[in-house]
Amino acid sequence: MEKLKIGIILGSTRIGRVSPQVGNWVKEIADKREDATYEIVDIADFKLPFFGEGTGKEPGLLAWSEKLSSLDGFVFIVQEYNHSITGALKNALDSARDEWNNKAAGIVSYGSTGGARAAEHLRGILGELLVADVRVNPTLSLFTDFENFKTFKPAELHLGNVHAMLDQTIAWSGALKNLR
Repeated sequence: MEKLKIGIILGSTRIGRVSPQVGNWVKEIADKREDATYEIVDIADFKLPFFGEGTGKEPGLLAWSEKLSSLDGFVFIVQEYNHSITGALKNALDSARDEWNNKAAGIVSYGSTGGARAAEHLRGILGELLVADVRVNPTLSLFTDFENFKTFKPAELHLGNVHAMLDQTIAWSGALKNLR
């Protein structure tokens, strides 16, 4: 049986972002598990136009659609901006529809309150896209898991939550694959 393919989606595109550090940390943990194939999917690489603008045939949109279609599930690295997700992530979510359907997602969030409010907003959006989000949500604090708010230094206690989130994401991704 072919391994599931899980995309670790970086939810920020801004200069100086820390999402690549968090995403790489999750990928390092995930790769040791050998239960799926994990890859970083950086929305910044796709140069997506704003939803509803352009022709709908831009190369970035086509590549985004192909990438999402090739994946069985997701882990979102989501940062809290003004009590919600970034505009770039919302645009990326809106820039596809059927490609999301009947897949599962885990969420790793960060911010001043661990990114909990952003994670909750993301859950509502994922539900509309027919993505089943899993219960465990590792939450990382800008105050305790980052040095000077820039260098990611996660506390050891998060490791168990990341594994539990990945366990649930893999289980649900495998179950939902039968619906696609």
